[in-house]
This record gives sequence, structure tokens and C-alpha cells, in this order.
Amino acid sequence: MRSMICLAMFLALWSLVCGPAQAALILKIGEPKDYGQKAILKMEMKNAFTNKIESARAVVFLLDDKGKVVGQETRWIIGGAKDRPALGPDAKTTFNFVIQHDKPFSKNKVTVTKIILEGGRLVNIGKDVQLESSKE
Repeated sequence: MRSMICLAMFLALWSLVCGPAQAALILKIGEPKDYGQKAILKMEMKNAFTNKIESARAVVFLLDDKGKVVGQETRWIIGGAKDRPALGPDAKTTFNFVIQHDKPFSKNKVTVTKIILEGGRLVNIGKDVQLESSKE
């Protein structure tokens, strides 16, 4: 009996530590391409949720060598408008984020600010977004 209790406690602790596989919006960020006073940042997205993503919003910051913001834009990267479709479960899409800037930049920072799933459910951004950078 005691060994069964120990085994049950071990399994409970193990499931807390390892946890179930997390659903997420997986976002691969490419290197920005500079075109004068505009930069284009390619984003490849995959919906790892079991529900459709109705809309997702992100903000991109372009930073100079000192960390000062030289460009900032906010856009719906999924949905958000009638001409922009939702992203189904296990589906992938690409979004080219155009950012205006007035000075040279050396870094970028992407922050997803809102994700709305099918049925209007909001997602925990800190837990359910995976940002990856990809070298092109």
C-alpha cells in the first residue's frame, strides 16, 4: 500500500514538472531586410493549438546600437480584418511585417500582444507564444 502511495505521488510530481505538451503559436522571425526608410520582417507562424486562431496582434520594435527605438509598428498578423483569414489548427502561414524607421537599426524585438481563439477565448501570451529566430 505504501509503495502505491509513493508511486502515485511520484507520478503526480512528474506530471507537474514535465506537464502536458503545450499548445502555442510558434513564430519564427527572420532577419529584417532594410529598404531605405522601410524594413520588412518575415514571420512564419504555426498554430499548435487545437482551436482556430481568429486573430493575433504583434508589435515590432527596431532598435539602434544603444537600444533606442528608431521604428515601431503594430499590426494584426493573423485575422483582424475581413480580408485576413483565421489560422486553423496545425496550419502554417507567413506574414511580412513592414516597419517605418527614420534612423539605422541593428536589432529588432517582436512582442505578441493579443491572441484570440475561436469562440473569443483569449490566450495567455507569456505561456502560449514561442518566438524563434531564423537566419535566412
